[in-house]
Amino acid sequence: MRTLCSSTLIGEFFVIGFAGLVAMKDPDLSMAQVWTVSGIAMSLCLVLCGLVTRPGGVALGWALQIALIASGFVVPTMFFLGVVFAALWWASVHFGRKVDEAKARFAAQSDTTSPSGA
Repeated sequence: MRTLCSSTLIGEFFVIGFAGLVAMKDPDLSMAQVWTVSGIAMSLCLVLCGLVTRPGGVALGWALQIALIASGFVVPTMFFLGVVFAALWWASVHFGRKVDEAKARFAAQSDTTSPSGA
């Protein structure tokens, strides 16, 4: 699960950075506001790469997805991209867990069937 979720988060890191560049064109927002919010979100993406397998890591990832969708109020394209990344996040968590379960089953089978003749 860690690899799939981390890949999604790294993709979001770049999308948030590019959205920050687009948001700078809004005359109602200062550069400091844009980069404070974007910087916090980008940092959260990187931190979550390490926390995704810890308790609450997936929930924080969902909070980030909601914030990414909500950023569409500032950069309208983010409504679409936020939904796309939320779907990717769901797929990463769902299929990542299945892969982890399959790996655990395979490891358990390998442990019980040791090579004979040794």
